[in-house]
Amino acid sequence: MAVQRTDRLNSLLKEVISEVIKRDVRNPHVTELVTVTRVQISKDLHHAKVYISVIGTEQEKAATIEALRSAAGFIAVNASQKVVMRYFPELTFKLDDSVEKHMRIEELLGKISKERESRQKDSSSDDTEEHEHPSDS
Repeated sequence: MAVQRTDRLNSLLKEVISEVIKRDVRNPHVTELVTVTRVQISKDLHHAKVYISVIGTEQEKAATIEALRSAAGFIAVNASQKVVMRYFPELTFKLDDSVEKHMRIEELLGKISKERESRQKDSSSDDTEEHEHPSDS
């Protein structure tokens, strides 16, 4: 039962925090290409890790995370007005690079697939050459 509750809270907080970041945070360092990928609230409900995906350069990512960390209190106050909880958790922002890792894995799998196809073509062309030219004895 408690797991379902934290899952629901994580989902709700993700939506609310995302909305607050998009609507209320007016920091020029927070880029438009910010997505809250997930929220992980602690068992005691006093702390929440907010995972953020940022599309941009490494400097833009660092600046965005730093800006969100400095605005964590502001974001929590605004989000707490939309979610009824006895204690609103302290927010910790972390860069979520899982999307980039996923894209890198997809890229590598694509390369492997192309290499396999080219090897299969090479081996099948070798087979046909052998059959076309019987050895002279």
